[in-house]
Amino acid sequence: MNSTASTASVAAAPDPATASIEMIRRLIAFQTVSRDSNLGLIEWTRDYLRCFGAETTLTYDDTRLKANLFATLPAQDGNTTRDGLVLSGHSDVVPVDGQPWDTNPFEVVQKDDRLVGRGVADMKSFAAIALSSVPQFVQRGLKRPLHFSLSYDEELGCIGVQRLIADIVKRGIRPAGCIIGEPTGMRVVVAHKGKMSWRCRVRGHEAHSALTPRGVNAVEIACDIVAHIAHRAREYREHGLHDAAFDVPYTTVQAGVIRGGTAVNIIPRDCSFDFEIRHLPGDDPRAFFADVKAHAEGFLPAMRAIDSSTHIEFDQLSTLPAFVTAPDSPLAALGLEITGAREVAKVSFGSEASWFDAAQVPTILCGPGRIEQAHQPNEWIGLDQLARCQAFMSDLADRLCTA
Repeated sequence: MNSTASTASVAAAPDPATASIEMIRRLIAFQTVSRDSNLGLIEWTRDYLRCFGAETTLTYDDTRLKANLFATLPAQDGNTTRDGLVLSGHSDVVPVDGQPWDTNPFEVVQKDDRLVGRGVADMKSFAAIALSSVPQFVQRGLKRPLHFSLSYDEELGCIGVQRLIADIVKRGIRPAGCIIGEPTGMRVVVAHKGKMSWRCRVRGHEAHSALTPRGVNAVEIACDIVAHIAHRAREYREHGLHDAAFDVPYTTVQAGVIRGGTAVNIIPRDCSFDFEIRHLPGDDPRAFFADVKAHAEGFLPAMRAIDSSTHIEFDQLSTLPAFVTAPDSPLAALGLEITGAREVAKVSFGSEASWFDAAQVPTILCGPGRIEQAHQPNEWIGLDQLARCQAFMSDLADRLCTA
């Protein structure tokens, strides 16, 4: 792209709604499942933004097959580092394997008042509407910088954004706020739960199933630990902290994956399972883990009486701190003013807000679509949600631009 193309694009910007839907189609067509590269989408977006005079930086993962994009539209006075606002999203989507889709997941299809496609809700529609609004921001002139953030591997534990944030801090960029376009139904969200996950690996002792007392059954021990985790889940639900502002008002824990055993007539030597906690800001996930670990260690004396090499070990898989910001913060107030809402909200799913907040960047969540449609076959978003997000961007331009 060149400056001539840039001038033409600004002078003859298409209808915003049409431009947004075309941008959604383009972004969905990039098959950025977390296990695959996202460079096609990132490099295309970088070139698009450069067309409008944006300064762009990529930060890569160790394989250099994935990258984050951070781009800045300068203010009219040339400022690129101070008091800017970040419009942020993640580029990756979850897999479609085994899901009964009625259409090609990576080709947007309109069905009545909905768009269907992998990522339309979570969360390429927000990114697309932000990008399609760039001609408006540039044409009207920015009072302060406007940043665009697109990360990799959010769905794998908010991995990429940590490198992105480290890079902008190193470069001296100090945003005044960040709006993350997760699917909140265009509600202004000021808090979400934290998450930690672990893998438990049980090593037992194999034996013929006719001689069960001579073996250490790793599957049975793992299942007992899982049952303890289920017991803790009931305790959180029935006796733990509650916050009615969250859609699930208490801390939740669950085991999601289990593997073990080779044949029914062999006492299984190995079993592993993955489990997680999604905790309210007031609950301590490490205390929960310490309790699970202590329960597991209660099996060790009997296990090692049969085989001294038996063990139970834990690997931490992910950590995402809980996110909380003041509901009366200037950024939350701006979000409420633009959306016309009276109250802020809290959600149970996690986001990259935790890491922006940890870097002292005031942050809210506000984006089109609803989490109930995310990660599902035939993922969809309502056209009404797209219209609300488009109006949000237009109102934001009124506050950020000189004309």
